[in-house]
Amino acid sequence: MLPCLFKTLFGIECLGCGFQRALFLLFQGDFFAAFKMYPALYSTLLFLGFGAFYLLNKSQNHQKTLWILAAINGLFMVVGYYFKHFYF
Repeated sequence: MLPCLFKTLFGIECLGCGFQRALFLLFQGDFFAAFKMYPALYSTLLFLGFGAFYLLNKSQNHQKTLWILAAINGLFMVVGYYFKHFYF
């Protein structure tokens, strides 16, 4: 796995730490463990998928939807980070 540069430099996990491990758990079919490892996994994949669709299909204007998905994904990342480090 690729090491986190932010964690290497500063000693604390970033908002994206755990994504790789959660993605591998998802590929293995362990959906709940993937969510537990990185709660923003599914919103991130939805955001990235829609972003790729938006880049490939410029004929329609989906920029507002892309911003809404980015905000929802950011919210999931922050809340997941909080619960992962301060709640459990």
